[in-house]
Amino acid sequence: MNTTIGWIGTGVMGAPMCRHLLNAGYSIRVHNRTHSKADSLVKSGAVWCDTPRQAALNSELIFTIVGYPEDVEQVILGNQGVLEGAEKGSIIVDMTTSTPELAEKIYQSAREKEIDSIDAPVSGGDVGARNGRLAIMAGGDEKAYKRVKPIFDILGENIRHMGGAGKGQHTKMCNQILIAGTMIGVVESLLYAWKTGMDRSEVIEIIGKGAASSWSINNLGTRIADGNYDPGFFIKHFVKDMRIALDEARRMNLSLPGLALAEQFYTSAMALGYENLGTQGLYKVFEQMNGLAD
Repeated sequence: MNTTIGWIGTGVMGAPMCRHLLNAGYSIRVHNRTHSKADSLVKSGAVWCDTPRQAALNSELIFTIVGYPEDVEQVILGNQGVLEGAEKGSIIVDMTTSTPELAEKIYQSAREKEIDSIDAPVSGGDVGARNGRLAIMAGGDEKAYKRVKPIFDILGENIRHMGGAGKGQHTKMCNQILIAGTMIGVVESLLYAWKTGMDRSEVIEIIGKGAASSWSINNLGTRIADGNYDPGFFIKHFVKDMRIALDEARRMNLSLPGLALAEQFYTSAMALGYENLGTQGLYKVFEQMNGLAD
């Protein structure tokens, strides 16, 4: 592969995504805030860069997948950020779940330097990232999207251009709103199963193949049944996403009471110290509410 890719962010999602591109033969210039989280990628052939700016230098495509909108702004627009190193004609692809407003700001700032920008948040969690089966929802110019599409095809299997700058982030908000309500149903269903003395795994086997089937019950429900609360997606990041969606809804004078309720439950999870658990950690909150926790 002749294309050089700059990659910033090697966390739960970013590391396996970057590895897919390494395995596909791309030259990778990698940066992460915590150096050690990129060590395995460097040992596999990626070139370590001390700053996002260095990762962007001589890279045709620069991908970012970090934690919060403020991280995105610093990594791309800040001092020693991607835009300081990106060259004319390159494309910045932010795969963080961030705000539509920031996506539009990055797009405009990039265009001033004759650089393209795509907001392309993903869904599918750590399993989707490891298996290259993510859903990727992209916003930005179609011409730039088509240039990046071969990379997206390595990372995911459900990929769509949703419109102009910010539309990828708006689509991800639709995704998170649906997941938020679904997760309440998942934990209540499995708590009910447990209280009646049933095997939760067996319950999932039957209801996960009928009208109640969802990605959440079949993947995160199984983790709950196994007592596995390790993060495929952190509670603290999900709270961030829900708050972005609620802010956008307020801006549009749109009432989303179901989402507001889910956000309160997950805020309770944060208050209980569960912010670094996976989103299935909501089950622990409902256990405590019912006096069933150890």
